[in-house]
Amino acid sequence: MGYKVAVVGATGNVGREMLNILDERKFPADEVYAIASRRSLGKEVSYGDRILKCHDLEQFDFSRVDFCLMSAGSSVSKEWSPKIGKTGAIVIDNSSCWRYDPTVPLVVPEVNAAVLENWIKSGDCGNIIANPNCSTAQLVVVLKPLHDRYGIRRIVVSTYQSVSGAGKAAMDELWDQTKSIFMNDMKPPEKFTKQIAFNVIPHIDVFMDDGYTKEEWKLNAETKKILDPKIKVTATAVRVPVFISHGEAVNIEFEKDVDENEARDILREAPGVLVVDKREDGGYVTPVEAAGDFATFVSRIRQDSTLDSGLDLWVVSDNLRKGAALNTVQIAETLINRGLVKPRA
Repeated sequence: MGYKVAVVGATGNVGREMLNILDERKFPADEVYAIASRRSLGKEVSYGDRILKCHDLEQFDFSRVDFCLMSAGSSVSKEWSPKIGKTGAIVIDNSSCWRYDPTVPLVVPEVNAAVLENWIKSGDCGNIIANPNCSTAQLVVVLKPLHDRYGIRRIVVSTYQSVSGAGKAAMDELWDQTKSIFMNDMKPPEKFTKQIAFNVIPHIDVFMDDGYTKEEWKLNAETKKILDPKIKVTATAVRVPVFISHGEAVNIEFEKDVDENEARDILREAPGVLVVDKREDGGYVTPVEAAGDFATFVSRIRQDSTLDSGLDLWVVSDNLRKGAALNTVQIAETLINRGLVKPRA
């Protein structure tokens, strides 16, 4: 008997990608349901070679499913995830709603899958699991094996985040602005605070009292929750005119002296990581090349010339995949592979 899966937010960028990945990875599902708001009732989305018609979130019976992959935004998740969890379905939520709740596990399977067993065994789990922010997910996959070997004291990360992280309207704005510049009919910004075409914007999410933005705070808080609360994190998050995939320039200070060749070998063996690091023209991965791939790519691995215990890296990954949809599906796969969730009759 296979599993039954509902994808909530199936008409959005991430929801559609969840359906693609469920098919690509041959997830053991007997039934997959596309769920959206009432205004999308009956709208069609693709699942492999099948076409699914969207069900209404408010009318769907979630007691029919084993997993609910939720990508409908924080306000929807806040209202619906507890209700869905009470039906017995496992909710894996891609919004920011539950990430900082101490009772909800925040999971990247390559990094902290073990927390799922304690969560299930606790018996008071609420059936909600949180998926981290897209920029955090790819970062901690790379940090984990290095932290295990050298112990990370501090990281400085500058992100180069694609517009797809802000949704379809943001992607449309980049496309429309780019065309309008060539037509000498510049479109004013709507989704972003400034022009995004042929520009970069050092501002993602709202500003906080200390001058950091909420996106930068997320990188700090989520890295600590997933990996180690003792790690110091400072970040600058920047939106760039790229459609898909986030890049990150990462400087890491370790507790022990680090050897760049050993670090490169460690990363080559790390799950979910692919090292492409040649010191020649084109010997690195860019966002365009990472789009559509499952891996988190690491390039430009080099010793920090200012200290023996430092390393610099370039990290890039498809934010709609590892940063969102792929990680969500991997969490469900981990629960199945560890025998923690069985199909409901």
